[in-house]
Amino acid sequence: MVRTPLTPEERERGERLGQLLRSARQERSMTEVAAAAGVSVETLRKIETGRAPTPAFFTVAALARELGISMDELVIRCALVPA
Repeated sequence: MVRTPLTPEERERGERLGQLLRSARQERSMTEVAAAAGVSVETLRKIETGRAPTPAFFTVAALARELGISMDELVIRCALVPA
């Protein structure tokens, strides 16, 4: 199976998600947040750095729940602003 390359918009949205999660994590360690959300530290690191711009829905939902971010807020804050 060949994976379709990501568009620049998808990459930018992934970077916004990573920035939002990093900001919401504040002073908490990646290890603490990842463990509480039930994901690996490496997964969280990849999302925060934009290396995983399209993480699984359930991964994002678990991290958002742990960080106190609603899914609605994630959608709004990660949406691309039209040029």
